Amino acid sequence: MVKFTTKKIDSLTLGERMKKIRDERRLSLVEISKGTKIQVKYLEFIEEGAYSNLPADVYVKGFLKSYAIFMGLAEATLIKQFEREKGIHKNIKKVVENDGSGDPIRFSSLVITPKIIIISSISFVVVAGFLYLYAEVNNFVSKPRLAIITPADGSTISGTSTHVTGIAEKDALVFINDQPVMVSEKGEFTQDVGLKTGVNMINVKARSKFDKETTQAVTINADFQNQVTDQQTVEDSTENQQPENLSADPITLEIYVSVNPTWMSIEADGNLVYSGVLLPQSVQTFDAKQKISITSGNGKETFVKVNGKDLGSISGDSGVAKDIVYDAKGKVLDVK
Repeated sequence: MVKFTTKKIDSLTLGERMKKIRDERRLSLVEISKGTKIQVKYLEFIEEGAYSNLPADVYVKGFLKSYAIFMGLAEATLIKQFEREKGIHKNIKKVVENDGSGDPIRFSSLVITPKIIIISSISFVVVAGFLYLYAEVNNFVSKPRLAIITPADGSTISGTSTHVTGIAEKDALVFINDQPVMVSEKGEFTQDVGLKTGVNMINVKARSKFDKETTQAVTINADFQNQVTDQQTVEDSTENQQPENLSADPITLEIYVSVNPTWMSIEADGNLVYSGVLLPQSVQTFDAKQKISITSGNGKETFVKVNGKDLGSISGDSGVAKDIVYDAKGKVLDVK
């Protein structure tokens, strides 16, 4: 007698899988948000499968990379499942929009003659030409749209960085503090910006393809002096316990990527100062008293300079490079 065996098929969606893992580890969305710097609402959208509420795919993939690093999962598996389910959502939406089975059938009494077709075609071409010329002239003479959504002007931030989000004209180039940032197909942009204690000015600029610019600025008050004092007390108490290979000299680090936009997060002296997608033409500079830690989505294409000295790529592998530490002397090896 032939025996058949059954194989259980894993039918969990990406959101169900992430929620199951979170429940098994007894973690809340708030705890995961603090560890990954992903907003709680985006974690909820992913778990609920509300993909239409999420930002552009490049940012969602960055979220999933950060989530995978924090939870110790394979990032490629999460991203592949997201892409598959996103494609399914798009196909279902197209089917629903194209389904006109419920519409009543109406018959027109208008008789289409060759004369009407010719007149209509000529009218359409003339109107379309005027509309095109009007749009081109309007784009040439007008400044691109730009709106900063967060943070609010004059607000007070208690951390060492703030999340800048906004929307600009489609196809416009956007710069935050003169550094280019990634813009979605809808004109949406988002970027983490490091802050110094006291008053900070964040300048955002949108440039159209006709070189017309719109500039906006927000003033942020960073109030984390008390946190710095507490951290300094701890650092002073453990100063003699620093590893011998970790320099106490100040460090200025420049970081840039080649070929492809790359997601990364950067910590200076234990404080998160950057988390986002770095573009190839962008160069970011960070200062620290002791050390700077880098996690990059592509270590082989991520390059650094420390105090003006070019140290090349942070890793020889094209995969994720996690917690690569630098001090004033260069890369720090085997720092726990």
